[in-house]
Amino acid sequence: MADIADKQIKRLRALIQEAETNLAAAKELLVSVVGDDPVVTASTVEDNLGKVIEGVFDGQNMVGSDGKTYPVPANYASKSKLVQGDILKLTIADDGAFLYKQIGPIPRKQLVGVLEQKDGHYFVKVGDTEYRVLLASVTYFKAKPGDQVSVNVPEEDGAEWAALEAAL
Repeated sequence: MADIADKQIKRLRALIQEAETNLAAAKELLVSVVGDDPVVTASTVEDNLGKVIEGVFDGQNMVGSDGKTYPVPANYASKSKLVQGDILKLTIADDGAFLYKQIGPIPRKQLVGVLEQKDGHYFVKVGDTEYRVLLASVTYFKAKPGDQVSVNVPEEDGAEWAALEAAL
């Protein structure tokens, strides 16, 4: 149990460090864009970019900090090899466009399993555990049921989804 708490503390420290680095970079960028003009603030610049929401990738969608679920394009999730639990930032532009960016990848491990298909859904069986994978990933790698594949999953057990890394 203490091992899990240590991992969580380590992860929190890494997230705080990353947030501080991002904040410093944002401040630098703001000064480079608007100079030292006190009339233009970060919120003025943010208003022009649209709405920004952070959330957690659940394997298919992003669950925002506002409690809403936002669709993540399957091709983006596949190509970025997003893992369940990754932290994402969604910018909803003034024209309604959704722009996702992975800002907090969680610790992952790589496993090898066999691709299976049931009821139109794809799974990778690793030992006694089955992980769902996105159809877009299966299509991208031209994998077929029965193929041996490599997947990324969160380091901590309990994930339902995996990111397809490669067809072997």
